[in-house]
Amino acid sequence: MITKIGIVTGEIWQLLENNGSMHIKDINSRLKRPEFLILMGLGWLAREGHIVLEEEGSDFNVTLRKKEVGQTKS
Repeated sequence: MITKIGIVTGEIWQLLENNGSMHIKDINSRLKRPEFLILMGLGWLAREGHIVLEEEGSDFNVTLRKKEVGQTKS
């Protein structure tokens, strides 16, 4: 299961990288993956600090967190 979640997480990352901020409902419709896998992938990215989630009505806007210039991975 962790492999499936990891694959969907990568797909979410690429979608956001290529399209900018998106609502979760739009991510669901674009990826055509089971919603539970998308939500797990978003949780993974959120826990790792890679995305920003902002509540907008009954949905959430998802944005990749940009690295600051000079920031290194520790």
